[in-house]
Amino acid sequence: MRQSISKLFKKMSNQEETKPQESINDSLKNDEQITDQEGPAAEFDISADDQNEQTDAVNWQRKYEEMNDKYLRLYSEFDNFRKRNARERIELVKTASADIFSAILPILDDFDRASKANEQSTEIEVVKEGMLLIHNKLWNTLNHKGLEPLDALGKTFDSELYEAITSYPAAEPDMKGKVIDVLEKGYTLNGKVIRFAKVVVGS
Repeated sequence: MRQSISKLFKKMSNQEETKPQESINDSLKNDEQITDQEGPAAEFDISADDQNEQTDAVNWQRKYEEMNDKYLRLYSEFDNFRKRNARERIELVKTASADIFSAILPILDDFDRASKANEQSTEIEVVKEGMLLIHNKLWNTLNHKGLEPLDALGKTFDSELYEAITSYPAAEPDMKGKVIDVLEKGYTLNGKVIRFAKVVVGS
């Protein structure tokens, strides 16, 4: 009887000793399972971030290429415009006076006809009248294009308009510093001086 009781106590003690060990082992297994479960998830999150970064990089590269293409096209268009504008400016300078010459050519024809007529003419008055008509026609043509003579005689000397060739004692005191004679007429074209009047200034 005593032996059976003692065996029973031993069996119970053995079961109690093994239970903590089993619970420890179970907890370790559970931790390993949790770790195994968390591992792939963490790896999945990292790979998703990498994919997002790669997508952003591709998008930025595409945007850079688009902006670079637009810049190159714009630069090319501006360069073509600059070259075309330079060519047009050169052509304009070359042909700027074409309309003036076109207007003067009929007057040149008149001079040619007058010269031929004067070879056989014996009347000086007719020759003078013909020359006067041609002169007036030339002047009216140039005046229509914006040519104007400078009014210099009796005016106060202005270095912006006149070129003093010499000075001469003025006949009257109020003519000192003024133009007393014009040696060569000056002209303006549309308000801009194209030839200074050569004058004598009273001193």
